[in-house]
Amino acid sequence: MAERSTAAVDVADNSGDEPLTAKAGQSTADGVARTGETGEQNTTDTDAENTGTAGGSEKTAPPELHSGHKLARRYRLEECVTRLDGFSSWRAVDEKLRRATGVHILPADHPRARSVLAASRSSALLGDPRFVHVLDAVEENDLVYVVHEWLPDATELTALLAAGPLEVHHAYEMVDQVAQAMAAAHREGLAHLRLTPSAVLRTASGQWRIRGLAVNAALRGITSQTPQRTDTEAIGALLYASLTQRWPYENDAHGLRGLPKGVGLISPDQVRAGVHRGLAELAMRALVNEGATASRQEPPCTTPEDLARAVGEMPRIRPPEPTFTNPPEYQRTTYQQGSYGRPAGAPARSTAHIPLPPPPLHSRTGKALKWAVSALLIAALGLGSWQLADALMDQDNPNEPSESQTRDTSKKNAEKKPLAPLKIQTAQEYYPDGKPQHAADAGLTYDGDSSTYWRSYSFRGGPTLAPFKQGVGLVYDLGSEKAVASASIGLSYAGDRTTGSLYAADSVSSSTPLTSMKKLATATTQGQELKIDVDKPVKTRYVVVWLTDLPYASGDQFSGAGYKQGITDVKFTG
Repeated sequence: MAERSTAAVDVADNSGDEPLTAKAGQSTADGVARTGETGEQNTTDTDAENTGTAGGSEKTAPPELHSGHKLARRYRLEECVTRLDGFSSWRAVDEKLRRATGVHILPADHPRARSVLAASRSSALLGDPRFVHVLDAVEENDLVYVVHEWLPDATELTALLAAGPLEVHHAYEMVDQVAQAMAAAHREGLAHLRLTPSAVLRTASGQWRIRGLAVNAALRGITSQTPQRTDTEAIGALLYASLTQRWPYENDAHGLRGLPKGVGLISPDQVRAGVHRGLAELAMRALVNEGATASRQEPPCTTPEDLARAVGEMPRIRPPEPTFTNPPEYQRTTYQQGSYGRPAGAPARSTAHIPLPPPPLHSRTGKALKWAVSALLIAALGLGSWQLADALMDQDNPNEPSESQTRDTSKKNAEKKPLAPLKIQTAQEYYPDGKPQHAADAGLTYDGDSSTYWRSYSFRGGPTLAPFKQGVGLVYDLGSEKAVASASIGLSYAGDRTTGSLYAADSVSSSTPLTSMKKLATATTQGQELKIDVDKPVKTRYVVVWLTDLPYASGDQFSGAGYKQGITDVKFTG
């Protein structure tokens, strides 16, 4: 049996099932309707509202499934990790694509089956890389099942907090990325409503991802009249726990101890010494919306958008400097200690009566050494005289390069290393304004296939996108720090001009502003290949390709005529 992992399947956690605010109303949208929302989103919200509160009265037995069972002749169930309230969650294998997945299963006649399908399909349409994606939502053979990503390299926040509070930079990155992601979800009419430490994952590359958007709440019938406030308070609780390793309520939950009885909600720096003051105040602004920060008169954060804006206004918390351990002390070997080849247990010979050797220079070896040194001195004197004469002759012919100069030039040319291609590990779309183009297609720009590509939307104004949009681009992870010397970018459209720049970034986060990155180089082309050369190679792990000017192209099967561009292949050398 494959090793069990909880990195991508929701594990039942009976502590903390109740939402942070009262249950009522709707399950996947905010209580205040946004103008301009699509009909599809409003229909999804209505379905969730009509079915979200019906799961408390009837209990439907979970379907009788077992390891090895296949869904749609494709998804083979491996291990049941949750069986709760009429539904079950499994670790499965997609035999068609040969990858691990997670599956939620419940009977088709379950009171919450319709709301689970609606929430899953709405979540799948978001396509934001900061969320664990829903891959499929199907009703088949009296079953409803939802298939989602499995992240074997990710670790739950619950497991991270079990070892102690997060380092301040990691807590800052967590609240920043989670707040930005939930703000983007609420702009599309989606809420989480069950944002617990087990729903937040940290990948091996340091990126934070959220699982169970809208789906976890629909599975458990959780609703709220104020979903934005509910999710904001949940993010504040996550930040509070990350700083103190304590749950900010009196009851123990999620493997964490609650606060002492009767003291109420106290600031994180009163629970644990050395807590970052700015993050502590931010957690209180998100948790308490009735003026708990009266000392500074800071307004409360009632929506993820408010919380993300407050994080952005804070001074950036940089990662700690790496620490280097001293190398171990030099250990002498047995040979150097004089015991090599000595039989075990044989006593060492006494050195009391060993005669002393003669002085070094009076022995036979010393005399030979003196003659050798004298010969070397004579040879060095002759070589110096020859080089002096050669230099005087070069003064008579200043325009003719000397043999030594030619030798030095050829040596420098030989030592100059040729550029080599740099392997790209992963890629994500970079959109600091929170409005992605086609985030799911970022991986098509380095797959070696020129027929696949990532593309932007078609814009009415151009070629320069500003001020309506500062630009579009992608961020690439090279796996480790490498010296980047140039980039070759294959483009889908030729035209007036395409202008692109390279930036060295600290992470793959889309919320990092360009002003905090180091600009490497800029180039412009009218063809279908953009070559950007860096004057002096710069060491970095993350590289942002940022396009600010796009050519005009006619309409096609994907978009209408306008200023747009697509990226087919990206190659870095260094």
